[in-house]
Amino acid sequence: MKATLSKKQRFFNQIKLTKDDDLYIGIDVHKATYHVALYLNGGHAIDFITPADNIKICTTLKKLKSAIKNIVYEAGPTGYSLARQLQQESLPVQVIAPSKTPQSSARDSKTDRLDGRKLAEYAAKGLLRPIAIPTRTQEVNRQLPRLRIQFVKKLKQTKLQIKSFLLQHGIGEPQSLRYWSQLAIEKLNKLQLLNPLRYTLDMLVTEYKFLNEKIKDIDLKLEETFAKTIHAKKIKILQTHPGVGRVTSMMFAVELFNPGRFNNKEELAKYVGLAPTIIQSGQSLRDGPISKTGRPQWPEDLPYTSGRCYAITNHTEKQHNLLEATEKINANETGFK
Repeated sequence: MKATLSKKQRFFNQIKLTKDDDLYIGIDVHKATYHVALYLNGGHAIDFITPADNIKICTTLKKLKSAIKNIVYEAGPTGYSLARQLQQESLPVQVIAPSKTPQSSARDSKTDRLDGRKLAEYAAKGLLRPIAIPTRTQEVNRQLPRLRIQFVKKLKQTKLQIKSFLLQHGIGEPQSLRYWSQLAIEKLNKLQLLNPLRYTLDMLVTEYKFLNEKIKDIDLKLEETFAKTIHAKKIKILQTHPGVGRVTSMMFAVELFNPGRFNNKEELAKYVGLAPTIIQSGQSLRDGPISKTGRPQWPEDLPYTSGRCYAITNHTEKQHNLLEATEKINANETGFK
């Protein structure tokens, strides 16, 4: 009995593409599956689901290599491993910024299949905004600074929990708690409380101490790691800038890889995540809020550093003007001159 071929198998068996065809591929990426949509010569050709296996999907798409103009998927928790695998197979690929993907103003259905189709169609029409794809080394270098940011965030939450606990139960804060000194922690440990309250506060204080120690461990690891990398010189130069410490300069050096890819100061400000906006309607014109489209965990003083990094990387007048613009943002001035 002859086996029945799937829609996907029939398509790949019958299709004969050349370099004169225009094929755009959108992939809705998930942990277990990839939803793939093909947009061929101005129309949707086929979509299918495949296991989240980078090698397998590359093998499948290589059959269409002669016609492929672009393969796109949105940045997300799966990272850049798929993009790097496609690049390794010499297939054109772009990772798209989800915040910049066009969205319909009207309420519409949303499925993985439709998402893949939209990506493929938008790619064909040039409506997508790609982001830079880091190398494996560049991505690895980011992990320690990002780990530190996560632990600092947890530490701040724990501090708030301790203060909220004291406020909720009418317990006065030790005066030195404002600075979270060792004396303040000792006073917290000596407070006379009912057993359930004492246990709760002890657990919170223990968590505070644990996170504090781990942040110190991460700082030592950062020092050890980046003293031996190509970023060491850049980090040293960045620290000569007023207000820029060791940790901030380390994070900036690894996050802002290939700074020459930015065409102007607006692109850099948006990447950093603190670009000013303008709101205009009719005769009304006013400064809007900061457009926080970059990485939300970057320190607030990072934009101030960005101009400095750009200036020392490329010694041109444009880069020095960029330094001046980012300094204005730090001084709470809106707009760029």
